[in-house]
Amino acid sequence: MKSDDRELQSAIKFDSSRADEYETQSRIALAGYEACHELAACMLAATLGPGGNRRILIVGVGGTAQEITAVSRIEPTWRFVGIDPSEPMLARAAQRLEEQGLSDRAELHLGTLDGLSTDATFDAAMMLGVLHHLPGDDAKNAILKDIANRIAPGAPLILACNRYVYAKKPHLLAAWGERWRMHGATSEDVKVKLGKILQGADPPASEDEVFSLLANAGFERPEGFFSSLFWGAWIAWRKAL
Repeated sequence: MKSDDRELQSAIKFDSSRADEYETQSRIALAGYEACHELAACMLAATLGPGGNRRILIVGVGGTAQEITAVSRIEPTWRFVGIDPSEPMLARAAQRLEEQGLSDRAELHLGTLDGLSTDATFDAAMMLGVLHHLPGDDAKNAILKDIANRIAPGAPLILACNRYVYAKKPHLLAAWGERWRMHGATSEDVKVKLGKILQGADPPASEDEVFSLLANAGFERPEGFFSSLFWGAWIAWRKAL
């Protein structure tokens, strides 16, 4: 199975019903959702410098388009190209951008990176909440290499994903469930919600494995800037040619 086929297969679970609940549930599932996106925007601005006509690639933009919203708060002249394989999730992103008055600064594409020309060299890329949905290291390596092929040498990548095998961290998994209960879920609800979170997910086994995936794809100097239970966020740079 090709890497883009794996991405499309992973997108199937983000159907209309899951897309409808994504905005609320993502903020519960990730304690610090807003903070992670805000810090990601700040890391990007600190790296690229303020102002200018930067073009940012957003991989997995569907749902909240929070990456674009967060970056736009501090960089009003930057433009974005967002891509997502889930039509319902991409529709939610388009709606959110319209509500925020950002539609004219963002170009959205349905599909995978294979459909995006490598001639377009971006100043940076962001991929938050995608990698752990891709099954196997081959698919993970492929999407990271696809990103590397579309950003300039020396350009930064903001990456965030879950980075432990869930079953090997039962205490974290239990705390995850308690966070849902804190937000009004019953014990039975928690079982259902955790089941959805675990469905088809295959996170890297550790931060070291994340770093290895980045290195194999042509990125260097990964640096962590956010952590929340299973979740981690890093900045890395495409190696100079």
